[in-house]
Amino acid sequence: MFLPRDNNLSKRQVEVLRLIAEGKSSKEISRRLGISFQTVAYHRKEVMLKTGIHNVADLVHYAIREGIVKLP
Repeated sequence: MFLPRDNNLSKRQVEVLRLIAEGKSSKEISRRLGISFQTVAYHRKEVMLKTGIHNVADLVHYAIREGIVKLP
């Protein structure tokens, strides 16, 4: 799994970020990963804290820039 080079995101946080960037809701992410909704919210919060990004649109840009997701 790809890990961005400039922060301390865990593999799970990168996975949650990838799914967020793909447009999945927290509910969909929790089902897909087999974790609770609250755990998804925690990972999202931690990603935002570690990256200094505070909205989903900028998280998507970050994920594209870092190669976590690819443009179609």
